[in-house]
Amino acid sequence: MTGSTDSSIAIGIDIGGTGIKGAIVNTATGELLSDRIKLDTPEGGKPKDVVATVETLLSQLSDAPAGAPIGIDFPAVVQNGKTMSAANVSKKWIGLEAEKLFEDALQRDITFVNDADAAGYAEVRFGAAKGKNGLIIMTTLGTGIGTAIIYNGVLIPNAELGHLQIDGGDYEHKASFAAKERDDLNWTQWAARLQTYYAELEKLLWPDLIIVGGGVSKSHDEFLPKISINTPLVPATLRNNAGILGAASLALEPKVLPNANQLVGEPGESAHSLR
Repeated sequence: MTGSTDSSIAIGIDIGGTGIKGAIVNTATGELLSDRIKLDTPEGGKPKDVVATVETLLSQLSDAPAGAPIGIDFPAVVQNGKTMSAANVSKKWIGLEAEKLFEDALQRDITFVNDADAAGYAEVRFGAAKGKNGLIIMTTLGTGIGTAIIYNGVLIPNAELGHLQIDGGDYEHKASFAAKERDDLNWTQWAARLQTYYAELEKLLWPDLIIVGGGVSKSHDEFLPKISINTPLVPATLRNNAGILGAASLALEPKVLPNANQLVGEPGESAHSLR
């Protein structure tokens, strides 16, 4: 990959089920160096349409240094550059060599990661978990529930804890922000469902900190105080910029994502250490 004029500058692109966002990022400070551009995710979320939209978005980031690294996050389990699932996008992504698809279209290397992993990485580097050790879980409440696990600064990719089986079903269908809107729940009613979810998460993993992200986190005063668990439960601080910041930052890491068995490095260190 060609280096940029500033080794800390990268482009982050956050692909979601409804919108695709991107910006130029200073990965040393977590600062956006451009306006955040947002385009609608093409209806149906088919691979060729999503790639074309990313190309359009990149063309609008014309101030990026030539050859700036690009990180792209996506709502799917990502293994060896393949998308192994598809959340709120076309099922055609399942099993697709997605990283190669983007690289062929963009004619350059990219770093391709799960969207919740990118958001969790950003919160540990720049946000609510900066400087924290122990087991940290990032949750993103939106169309579904995305999750990321970070232990002592090391990202463990592709955690799908939004799909916990509770009360006989996939609980993100009851506890996501989309479920709140679908079922016309008030904040108290929704918090009761989140109570069930976070209590189960706590019981299974005993984390030291849980971060609550997603767009709804800006309204955290409406629902977080209504949830009672032993683990500190705090709002994400980066809001909708988390995916962009995380994807851009990961673009400057060695390309060993997204296989967990590739996290192993020298004793006491990892390519994904966030400290």
